[in-house]
Amino acid sequence: MSQIKDHDIKFTEVTAKDLPLHCPTDAVAQWSSHPRVFLDVAATGKVACPYCGTTYKLKAGEHVKHH
Repeated sequence: MSQIKDHDIKFTEVTAKDLPLHCPTDAVAQWSSHPRVFLDVAATGKVACPYCGTTYKLKAGEHVKHH
Protein backbone atom coordinates (compact mmCIF):
# COMPACT_ATOMS: atom_id res chain seq x y z
CA MET A 1 0.00 0.00 0.00
CA SER A 2 1.15 3.50 -0.72
CA GLN A 3 -0.37 6.96 -0.47
CA ILE A 4 -0.72 9.07 -3.62
CA LYS A 5 -2.44 12.31 -4.61
CA ASP A 6 -4.79 12.51 -7.57
CA HIS A 7 -6.27 15.98 -8.26
CA ASP A 8 -5.72 17.04 -4.62
CA ILE A 9 -7.49 13.96 -3.25
CA LYS A 10 -5.35 11.63 -1.13
CA PHE A 11 -5.71 7.93 -1.93
CA THR A 12 -4.18 4.85 -0.42
CA GLU A 13 -3.13 2.79 -3.43
CA VAL A 14 -3.62 -0.96 -3.06
CA THR A 15 -2.60 -3.95 -5.16
CA ALA A 16 -4.28 -7.30 -5.74
CA LYS A 17 -2.00 -8.73 -3.03
CA ASP A 18 -3.69 -6.42 -0.48
CA LEU A 19 -7.08 -8.07 -1.10
CA PRO A 20 -9.37 -8.77 0.62
CA LEU A 21 -9.18 -5.12 1.61
CA HIS A 22 -10.21 -4.01 5.06
CA CYS A 23 -10.11 -0.75 6.96
CA PRO A 24 -8.42 -0.10 9.25
CA THR A 25 -5.42 -1.83 7.76
CA ASP A 26 -2.95 -3.85 9.79
CA ALA A 27 -0.66 -0.81 9.88
CA VAL A 28 -3.10 1.11 12.12
CA ALA A 29 -2.89 0.72 15.88
CA GLN A 30 -5.90 -1.26 17.09
CA TRP A 31 -6.48 0.90 20.17
CA SER A 32 -7.13 3.99 18.03
CA SER A 33 -9.22 2.51 15.24
CA HIS A 34 -12.82 1.90 14.28
CA PRO A 35 -14.38 -1.56 13.79
CA ARG A 36 -12.94 -3.52 10.86
CA VAL A 37 -14.96 -3.29 7.67
CA PHE A 38 -14.21 -5.13 4.44
CA LEU A 39 -14.27 -2.99 1.28
CA ASP A 40 -14.87 -4.04 -2.35
CA VAL A 41 -12.31 -2.03 -4.30
CA ALA A 42 -12.45 -4.45 -7.26
CA ALA A 43 -15.97 -3.41 -8.31
CA THR A 44 -15.12 0.17 -9.33
CA GLY A 45 -11.38 0.50 -8.68
CA LYS A 46 -11.97 2.97 -5.84
CA VAL A 47 -13.77 2.80 -2.50
CA ALA A 48 -14.08 4.92 0.66
CA CYS A 49 -14.34 3.60 4.19
CA PRO A 50 -17.77 4.42 5.66
CA TYR A 51 -16.25 4.98 9.13
CA CYS A 52 -13.22 7.18 8.56
CA GLY A 53 -13.47 8.22 4.90
CA THR A 54 -10.08 6.84 3.90
CA THR A 55 -10.18 6.34 0.14
CA TYR A 56 -8.53 3.29 -1.40
CA LYS A 57 -7.68 3.06 -5.10
CA LEU A 58 -6.66 -0.08 -6.98
CA LYS A 59 -3.27 0.38 -8.63
CA ALA A 60 -3.48 0.81 -12.41
CA GLY A 61 -2.96 -2.43 -14.28
CA GLU A 62 -3.81 -4.69 -11.35
CA HIS A 63 -5.87 -7.76 -12.18
CA VAL A 64 -8.22 -9.05 -9.50
CA LYS A 65 -9.19 -12.70 -9.68
CA HIS A 66 -12.65 -13.52 -8.36
CA HIS A 67 -13.42 -16.85 -6.70
